[in-house]
Amino acid sequence: MTRRANDIRLGADIGGTFTDIALDVRGTIYSTKVLTSYAAPEQAILDGIEEVVKQAGVAFGDLDLVIHGTTLATNALIERRGAKTAFITTEGFRDVIEMRTENRFEQYDINLRLPPPLIPREHRYTVAGRIGADGQELRPLDEAALEEIADRISAEGFGAVAIGFIHAYTNPAHERRAREILARKLDIPISISAEVSPQMREFERFNTVCANAYVRPQIGEYLLRLQERLKQMGVTGPVFMIHSGGGLISVETASRFPVRLVESGPAGGAIFAADIARRFGISSVVSYDMGGTTAKICLIEDFTPRTARTFEVARTYRFCKGSGMPISIPVIEMIEIGAGGGSIAWIDAMGRIQTGPESAASEPGPACYGRGGERPTITDADLVLGKIDPDNFAGGAIRLDRGASEAAIARDIGDRLSLGALSAAFGICEVVDENMANAARVHAVENGKNISDNVMIAFGGAAPLHAARLCEKLDIDRCLVPRGAGVGSAIGFLKAPFGYEALASRLVRLSRFDAGEVNTLLDSLKTTAEGFVRAGTDRRIARDITAFMRYAGQGWEIPVPLPDRPFNARDAAWLMDEFRSHYTHFFGRAIDGLDGLEIEIVTWSVKAQDEQEVPVHHEITRGSRTVSSAAVRDVFDPATASMRGSLIIERADLRPGDRVPGPAVIVERETSTVVTTLFDAVLQNDGSILLVRKEIVA
Repeated sequence: MTRRANDIRLGADIGGTFTDIALDVRGTIYSTKVLTSYAAPEQAILDGIEEVVKQAGVAFGDLDLVIHGTTLATNALIERRGAKTAFITTEGFRDVIEMRTENRFEQYDINLRLPPPLIPREHRYTVAGRIGADGQELRPLDEAALEEIADRISAEGFGAVAIGFIHAYTNPAHERRAREILARKLDIPISISAEVSPQMREFERFNTVCANAYVRPQIGEYLLRLQERLKQMGVTGPVFMIHSGGGLISVETASRFPVRLVESGPAGGAIFAADIARRFGISSVVSYDMGGTTAKICLIEDFTPRTARTFEVARTYRFCKGSGMPISIPVIEMIEIGAGGGSIAWIDAMGRIQTGPESAASEPGPACYGRGGERPTITDADLVLGKIDPDNFAGGAIRLDRGASEAAIARDIGDRLSLGALSAAFGICEVVDENMANAARVHAVENGKNISDNVMIAFGGAAPLHAARLCEKLDIDRCLVPRGAGVGSAIGFLKAPFGYEALASRLVRLSRFDAGEVNTLLDSLKTTAEGFVRAGTDRRIARDITAFMRYAGQGWEIPVPLPDRPFNARDAAWLMDEFRSHYTHFFGRAIDGLDGLEIEIVTWSVKAQDEQEVPVHHEITRGSRTVSSAAVRDVFDPATASMRGSLIIERADLRPGDRVPGPAVIVERETSTVVTTLFDAVLQNDGSILLVRKEIVA
C-alpha cells in the first residue's frame, strides 16, 4: 500500500468522552465529534464517518486509508476489564510482578498503596529451566511440566497466556518452545516477552507481556469487528493503527501487540503539535492536549516529540513515578493527568476542591448534557463561567443545560464550602488549571527544561478553553491554537509516518567491543523494524539508531545516537567519546579519575519510518487589523474575579492578520478559544490562532 499525496484519508480517535473523526480530501479537512459508545466503540466511528463523508460529498468507497487510534487498551488496563490471563514464568520468579522493585515512590507514607498485579498469584505458574544472562542454557526447559500446565489452563477457562522467562531477551529459545507446547493444546492467544518487550529488567518486561496478553482478546475482537463493519458500510481501503511511539502499523501487528496501542491517541496529538511547530519553525514547544477525560503535556524539541522506552499506566498517586503499572515499549514521552472536560469535581476530607481522575465520560456525561449525569464536571464549570455557549456546543449537536450545571456545582461544591455557583465554578477551573500547570512544571524539570521558554500548542476539545489561563500560570507568552484543534489527535493520525521501533537488550562493554556481533544484532533489528514499515508503504525508509549506555554499575542509561553504518573495532574509542559528551550534556560533567570504570551499552534501538513531505513554512504574523464584534457574552474574568462582557467572534469570519483583543471568545464547531484579558489573538496564515500577551510583540 503506497500512500499518495492525493489520497482521501480518514483519522478516527476514540477518546474517553468523544470520538474524533478527521477526513482529509486532497488537503481539505472535514471533521466531527461523536459521543463515544462504550458498549460498541466502533459505532461512534461509523456514525462519524457517515457524517464527514456527507460533509465532503464523497462516497464510503472513496476512502483510500483509515487510520485509527484508541484508548480501549488503556481503559481495559486501568479498569481491569481484560481477559482471564495465565502467566508462566521461570521457577523462583512467580512473584516478580507483585514484589515490583525496591523503590518507594512515597518515602514517608505508612499507608502506601501499590497497584495490585494485573494477574493474581493463583493464575501464575512456574516451570523449571534457565537461560543465563549471556544467553547460554543453564538448565533445560521442563517440557513435561508445561504439558501439565497447559491442561490446567485449558480446564480453568483462561482467555490468554503470557510467557516471561528470565533472560529471554538474550535467548528466546525457551519462550518459543513453551509457546509451541501450549499452542498444541490451547486455542487462545499466547504472548511471549521476547517478542513483546525484549529488554532488560524482568519486572517491567514481565508486566508488559502480561498487559499485552491481558488486552489481546478484547482488542483483537474489536479490530476484527471494526473491519467487518467498515466493509459492510462500503469502506474498501485498508485500516492502519497508530502506536504509542507515533508510527503506523497494520491491524494484524496491532492485534498481536495491542500493548503498543496504550498511548496511541495522545501520540497522534504530539505528532499534530510537532507538525505545527515545524510549519512555524518553533524549536521549543510544549503541547497541551485536553480532551474529555484527560490532559496531556508533551515537550517537543527541534520538531520532534521526546520519546522513552517505558511509561506507566494507572498511577495510584498523582505525579508519582513508580506508583503505576510499568509498560516497557517505545512511547512518546508525556505526562498525563485526569483533567478533561468530563473530570468530576469533588471535596476531599480537608475541605479542598479536587478534580478527577474519575470522569463522567460520555455515559452519563456532565450534568449539563442531560443524559443522566448529576455530578459537577469541568465542562459544567466552564459553562457556568460563560466560556461555552449552551446553544452552540459541538456545533449545536448537543444542547447544554446551564441550570443543571449550576445545581450540580451548588449541591456538591458550593453548599459545602458556602460559595455561590459562580465562585465554586471558578474554584473548580482554578484547581484544574493549577494541576495542569504543576504537571507541566514537573515534566519540564524532570527533563532539565524551563517551561516558560516554550511556545504552547493547545488542542483537544477543552484545551483552547483553558490555554490562555494556563499560559498565565506558566509565564508562557505565546500559544498557538491550530485549525482543527478540537480534533487535533485525529488530524495528527493523518500526518503520522509508517514507523516501528525495534529494541533489544544486549550488554556490550566497550573494553570488549565486538564489531561483528554488534553489526549482526543491528542488522537483525533493521530487518525487523523495516518489515513492519513495509507492510504499509513503499516510500524510502529512514532509520534512527540509538545505543542506551551507562557507566557499569549505574541503574539507568542515557541515549546516544549512532550512525547508520557498519561498525569496526576502532569505533569503541569513538563510542566512548560520544557517551562522555552526551553524559556531560545530561549531568553537567563526565565521571573521571576512577581506574577501571567501564562503559557499557545495555539496549540497542532501530527506529524505521517512511520519509515525510516537508510542510509549507509560515512566518508568525503580529496582526495588522484589530477587529471587533457586535456579539458580546458575559464571561468570567480571572483578572477582576467577575463576569465581564467579552467579544464573541466566529473563527470562520477572521482573515489572516486579524487581531482580536482580549477578553474574547473565538468559537468554532469543535471547540472555543478563550482569550483572557492579558492576551490578544491573531489569526495566522495557516488558520492557526496565536494567543500573545498584550505587552509582547508577536
